[in-house]
Amino acid sequence: MRRLLIVPVTVALLISGQNLAAQESFRVELGRDGETIGDMRPVFLEFKSRPMPAISPREVARRYQRLFDNSDEPEVRIDALNRLSNIQDVTDEDVSFSDEREQRVYRQALDSYESILDRGSYQGRLDELLYQMAKAHAYTGEAEQSIDRLRQLTGLYPSSSLVPEARFRIAEAAFSAGDFAEAEAEYARVISGEGAASLKTKARYMQGWSQYKQGPSGWDRAGETFLAVLDRFSEETDRFRRIPASDAELVDDTFRVVALMAAEDQGAGSLARWLGNAGGRRYDYLLYDRLADYYAGNGRYEDSVAVNSRFVEDNRNHEAEPAFLAQNVDVWLMAGQAERAREARTDYVSSFAEQERYLELADSDRRRWQEFTRSLADYHYDQAEESTAGVQQEQFREAARYYRQLAPRISAPGEVLRLSGDAFLQAGEYREALTGFREAAYDTSGYQEAADAAWAAVVLQRGAVDNRYALAATLDDLASESERFADAFPDDARLPGLNADLANRLLARERHDDALRFARAAIAHPAASAQEKYSAWLASGQSFVAGESFGLAENAWRKSLALLESGELPDRQGEDRENLKRQLASSIYYQGEQAAARDKTDQAVAHYQRVESVLPGSDVAIKGRYDAANTLLKARRWQSAINELNRFRDDYPKHELAANVSEKLVFAYQSSDQPVRAADELVAGSGDDAPSWAQRLKAAELYHQADALDRRNRIYQAWLNRDESAIAPTDSAAHIRNQTMRQRLVEADVDQHRHRIDMVERELESQWHSDDTLDWAGRAAMVLAEGEAGRFADVPLQHPLGPSLEKKRQALESARQRLSQAEQLSGETLRSEILYRRAELYRVMAEDLMASEAPASLNELEASQYQMLLEEEAYPFEEKAIKLHAENHQRLASGEFDQWVEQSLQVLARLFPGRYDREVRWMTWNEESEHGA
Repeated sequence: MRRLLIVPVTVALLISGQNLAAQESFRVELGRDGETIGDMRPVFLEFKSRPMPAISPREVARRYQRLFDNSDEPEVRIDALNRLSNIQDVTDEDVSFSDEREQRVYRQALDSYESILDRGSYQGRLDELLYQMAKAHAYTGEAEQSIDRLRQLTGLYPSSSLVPEARFRIAEAAFSAGDFAEAEAEYARVISGEGAASLKTKARYMQGWSQYKQGPSGWDRAGETFLAVLDRFSEETDRFRRIPASDAELVDDTFRVVALMAAEDQGAGSLARWLGNAGGRRYDYLLYDRLADYYAGNGRYEDSVAVNSRFVEDNRNHEAEPAFLAQNVDVWLMAGQAERAREARTDYVSSFAEQERYLELADSDRRRWQEFTRSLADYHYDQAEESTAGVQQEQFREAARYYRQLAPRISAPGEVLRLSGDAFLQAGEYREALTGFREAAYDTSGYQEAADAAWAAVVLQRGAVDNRYALAATLDDLASESERFADAFPDDARLPGLNADLANRLLARERHDDALRFARAAIAHPAASAQEKYSAWLASGQSFVAGESFGLAENAWRKSLALLESGELPDRQGEDRENLKRQLASSIYYQGEQAAARDKTDQAVAHYQRVESVLPGSDVAIKGRYDAANTLLKARRWQSAINELNRFRDDYPKHELAANVSEKLVFAYQSSDQPVRAADELVAGSGDDAPSWAQRLKAAELYHQADALDRRNRIYQAWLNRDESAIAPTDSAAHIRNQTMRQRLVEADVDQHRHRIDMVERELESQWHSDDTLDWAGRAAMVLAEGEAGRFADVPLQHPLGPSLEKKRQALESARQRLSQAEQLSGETLRSEILYRRAELYRVMAEDLMASEAPASLNELEASQYQMLLEEEAYPFEEKAIKLHAENHQRLASGEFDQWVEQSLQVLARLFPGRYDREVRWMTWNEESEHGA
């Protein structure tokens, strides 16, 4: 399992003492303690910080060993033994006795010690003698005698520098004997007394063990004691960053025993209590970590996670928080619980999801966050693919959220962004999906699948345009997306198909210039297939037709036909070929029309005539032949036109257009000063057959030109008196012809009322119109409306009001209907008169209502109320009248003034004399208003 120790414990090996290489010197001093023989002490070695003589420590030790063996003086033997011990302390070489001899030597030393004590005279320090005796007893396995000597030392010489160590040895003896309360007390004496700090630290450490060994009742004291030990090392080692090698084991064991004790007590709760009692510690996370490790190492995984979680909950934003959360993942993995490990990863990721918290992480923690996030995203994505529809979207949404969080925090986010787009797409979050695909495609560098990500964005936009996705997207959005794709990946093999599809979509929206742009791109792409080129050429052809570029359209149709005939499109049927030929023929025909419009007669005739080579016998081919003759007529090439017309009639005698040839020939003959031939053409028949109505009507037209009006009118009347189905127009010309006849009969005062009615009704029913027919019918409707208005005005309102009012209303409706017909037919031409007459209808209605006769049976009050009711009924009509007259008045602002505007002003002047009854001279505008009513 990952060890927490965020700040690594770097053990700095601080070697205590001096290396023998320093070559410390020694010398023999005599007579140091006095001038007399009685004051003199045995020879002893005193170490000085001067260069050692050229003699090895091993040789010096050998000489002291020999001195010990050969001397009979207890003091000399003891001093030699002390020197040997000192030499061993300052050298790396092994100069001591063997274990077997050491036992024998110390037993001999004890005899010397006892001899000195029995003699009662000793030139050295008795505290040192007692200490050495205790040491000798210890070496010889006489522990109780050793402790007695140490107690004797502390009792007789309490100020001795050897007392701290003596007390420590006494405490250790009590601990070893299992007398932990006594050991605790003895260690306390060491701590409270004189002595080196290192010894006190060891005493405090052992005091904690003594308290711990006393059971739960001593654990709180032990916790406080161990924390005090750790406090000292924390201060001296920069929070355990630089621990001397000699102290590393003690520090590690202190952490271990605190964890052990907490585990046996209340776990993290005990740690929190001990730390709380001590006021908290900066290294508290190391204690929690050691406890979590202890639990995990002993298979108590839930307890381990609980400790980590407790620390995180209590220490949010702590520098160790990432490691604790990560350790939870490791613990659950150690426990073999993948699902709970995943939950721990989720906690880790969510804890540092916010950018501010993420930036606080160390690099290693950031990498771990990225690893966990990708793991979670992939997991939810995989789960979604295996889930039922009910939970699939939510799983994809979770995956997308993790991918999205991860992307901006890694150096190569392309794949993650694309996956986020895909996950959002399948989760139904289409706007976010589009963002993911776009960023993967265009905002990352070096991503190998960028083209696929960009294509996914295109497909998503296309689906949105087709209403397959709930994403607001227009065709312009799709076009922009496609152009961006093309700019970034111009060689992509999917591009021509995309451009061809867009061309057809734009064509359907009648955006022909844009359609052409994409169609050209599809055709020009080197990877375009025959199918894609075919589709693009079709879109091009239709766009060219819409833009009246018929020459280019012809080329497009020919390219399309060539692809069909190449055999590269086997799925295409003959219907496509026939349609294309019709399109091709039409484009050629329209080129003829354009040339004719530019007065390019020869070009126009050539285009019209070559239609037949593309689609012989078709309507457009026949019309081309016919229009070739018409073009020659228009160019006043009379003989060529006559020849073409005769050839047309010979080739297509039964075609509907052949019916007009005679008329055209008559025109050509007349225009070329061939009146006899024109007449012959009109009256020519087959055998004894009478001339056709077409011929008769043409004759009538000639009568009209010759002012033979009576003969003309008879033909007109005969024609119009035929059965309605016989004279019903089949085209615009026939409609105009019939209306012209009616107008001329009206002008000739022949059954005017009937012909006006017929003219209005036929014009309203017709799908064809001309300016003349609309004007004639409009004016006819106005005359009829004027008559209806007169009949309306003549209807009196009398008691009983109901029947007369209904009769008046019907007359009003008839007049309004005729005015509406006039307005519908004439447009702006009669606008002012229509406004005036319509206003007058309402004004007369209001006046007649006010002037209507009240029932004789009403009393004065009822009559007054009746009059008020009449006023209420009349008021809306008067308001409508005023409004319409005012609208007519407003036409002055656009420079329009005529008699009907003037009459509206006169009515307004009567109704509002203060505003309209002025001495004003109205100027007549020459310009025609361009504004409608």
